[in-house]
Amino acid sequence: MTLNQVRRGSGSPLLMVHGLGAGSRSWAPIVEDLAERREVIAVDLPGFGKTPALTGEVSIATLTDSVADFIRERGLDGVSTVGQSMGGRIVLELARRGIGGDTVALDPGGFWSDREQAVFGATLRPSIALVRALRGALPSLLGNPAGRTLLLAQLSARPWALSRDTVLPDVLGLACSPSTGDALDALTKGPKQEGAPAGTVPGRVTIGWGRRDLVTLPRQAARATDLFPDAVLHWFERCGHFPQWDSPHEATRLILDSTD
Repeated sequence: MTLNQVRRGSGSPLLMVHGLGAGSRSWAPIVEDLAERREVIAVDLPGFGKTPALTGEVSIATLTDSVADFIRERGLDGVSTVGQSMGGRIVLELARRGIGGDTVALDPGGFWSDREQAVFGATLRPSIALVRALRGALPSLLGNPAGRTLLLAQLSARPWALSRDTVLPDVLGLACSPSTGDALDALTKGPKQEGAPAGTVPGRVTIGWGRRDLVTLPRQAARATDLFPDAVLHWFERCGHFPQWDSPHEATRLILDSTD
């Protein structure tokens, strides 16, 4: 599997791994600011963006394998990694495997209780079905504050304050990406994230969490730091599930300050 990639800037490389949604375009709100100081390498996971879907099993393990293979094939050993949501879980799994360098995981999945995992699936699946049904009308609906508030209340702390251009790629990605359903099954029906004992990760680990995240709930941050005791926890105030939406400048600073 060859992952599509988008590269911007120059300097020490920074590998970006998206969650459910638009693929590498999910990072559009912060990629240019990051690229002023780093070489940003944003990949499309299999079945998202311009990367074909996997032909076999879709799981967190196989999606992580695809990123690990990319790192090895491109000679990026020791690269700093950044992920959000499902991508946050993937970069933590890379760190657990001893792959990469510094790690920044923003609102990572995989730390639900059984009940929270069931609620996550039960609430997100209807949301995805809704945006699929409204696919043709999404540019118009997301072009006004009321439409954004209606559609994005689960994902953003302030959806009315966002621009259409910020949110439209991810919402269309949820509706159109061929691997959305399989990846959601992997998150909601597959195993939870394993941890890494102290001293076993290859670099610094930073976990960022939105105080108003309604997808990966803030109380899950304690489970994440218990499983990754080397991690430093950063709270985004007035922020939902997408720090690159709700707190782009703070997310940029955190990533740059937490990686080499």
